[in-house]
Amino acid sequence: MKYIEWFGTNFIGLFEAGGEQFTSFMTGIVPLLIVLLTFTYSVIAFIGEERVDRAIRFCSKYMVLRYSVMPILSVLMLTNPMAYTFGKFVKEEEKPAFYDAVVSFLHPVTGLFPYANAGELFVFLGIANGVTQAGYSQSTLAVRYFIVGVIVVFMRGVVTEQITKFLISRESKKNSAKSVAS
Repeated sequence: MKYIEWFGTNFIGLFEAGGEQFTSFMTGIVPLLIVLLTFTYSVIAFIGEERVDRAIRFCSKYMVLRYSVMPILSVLMLTNPMAYTFGKFVKEEEKPAFYDAVVSFLHPVTGLFPYANAGELFVFLGIANGVTQAGYSQSTLAVRYFIVGVIVVFMRGVVTEQITKFLISRESKKNSAKSVAS
């Protein structure tokens, strides 16, 4: 009988804890996400979509901007999964590298801009909780994630673009050799 009572108390306790967590999200993180998202869309509306479009087209021409500024802007302005649509501004052979850069930036952005990829927020908060318990600042972690993310995104974009161009070149050589042979 004692075990049944213990099970009943702890079983319902599990749901009570879940309800408390849900309530904390509804009073804490959800309003923050809504305000951040509203702010981002307000900035885009203030600047003008045409100007933003021109700026992205400009960035797509230069490798340094294509794998630093473009992924950051796409993730911050369009969030996941719409961020990939900025790929329409890059050449076909640069699309895999741009996709790689955007995908790589979806986690590091979460600490400073949680609305950008809300699905990763739980991962970041789990890590941040451990860092906070160790006596360090969650804000410092978020800034470091962001900075390292920009560096890694750039490196991945450049490397993936070079690999893609190499593979395209190799494939075109194979195809031209086949057409000469036939």
